[in-house]
Amino acid sequence: MNLPVWVWAVTIVGFLVMIAFDFYLVARNPREPAFRECVAWVSFYVLAAVAFGIVLTATAGVGYGGQFFAGWLTEYSLSVDNLFVFIIIMSRFAVPLKYRQKVLLIGIVLALLMRGVFIAVGAQAITRFDWLFYLFGAFLIYTAVKLVGPQHEDEFSENLALRTAKRILPTTESYRGASILARVDGRLMVTPMLIVMVAIGTTDLLFALDSIPAIFGLTQEPYLVFTANTFALMGLRQLYFLIGGLLDRLVYLSRGLAFILAFIGVKLVLEAAHHDGVSWAPSVPIAVSLGVIVGTLLVTTVASLAKSRRDRRERPTAATEGVGAETPAARDTVTADRDAV
Repeated sequence: MNLPVWVWAVTIVGFLVMIAFDFYLVARNPREPAFRECVAWVSFYVLAAVAFGIVLTATAGVGYGGQFFAGWLTEYSLSVDNLFVFIIIMSRFAVPLKYRQKVLLIGIVLALLMRGVFIAVGAQAITRFDWLFYLFGAFLIYTAVKLVGPQHEDEFSENLALRTAKRILPTTESYRGASILARVDGRLMVTPMLIVMVAIGTTDLLFALDSIPAIFGLTQEPYLVFTANTFALMGLRQLYFLIGGLLDRLVYLSRGLAFILAFIGVKLVLEAAHHDGVSWAPSVPIAVSLGVIVGTLLVTTVASLAKSRRDRRERPTAATEGVGAETPAARDTVTADRDAV
């Protein structure tokens, strides 16, 4: 894609305007957004991505449009899966609900910056070193195998950067609003809010290591890689509050993502071999890739929701087997547990 500079400029400015407006909304009224508000904003960002893809298809061709949609769906799915970790981090550090929007928004900006660097480096590298496709493919297959293995979503392992920050930086015992710095007895200290942002930022860096090879496995156009990643991160703040409870029902999401990443990894290896003149190695069309991604996500979602519905039907039966009438004390305990959750 030979795009003039003004196209890049308009695209970047457009995204910056959306991010700035998001910052304005959060700064003006820090709170937990309402359900209807989250639905409206998530719908807006999804429709904006779809509209962009349609315009791209009409102007640049079906091939580039298909690459964008395949990349956007893959990155969006990875972003949804990453919300599991964000929820764990927020709970682990007991971030007040009304300040979680700010943490998420800053995390999204950090993710955009990190992915922008990775995209720039990756785009230059793959034009000079074709063997990187084999490395990317192997890494994606390895990541897929890890996703299929035992999962520990209830645990959060602190990385080296987070442990170092907690050990070196003097930290207050409690939050001081949304501030990251506070002065206590004349001594300047950081608040737990900064530690949370370090946790989110370093986690974003790890996420980029998975997402960038995945998107380069679907398209090598830097513009499509950039726009697909950015659209996938737009609205993630509202999506966090919208589907926080639904995430627990998407029990097969990790397996679906593992299949997608493994497919893209194999596709990268085959296309690299095809480019190197291996006669038996096919070049996988983008239409096939898009079909596999959409089909996998549909099957994963339907199977997850069906299992959750079946588990809910079986849970009352299992709870009442061999148990007598429910006592008032038991009802009070259940009510208290539900309110705590």
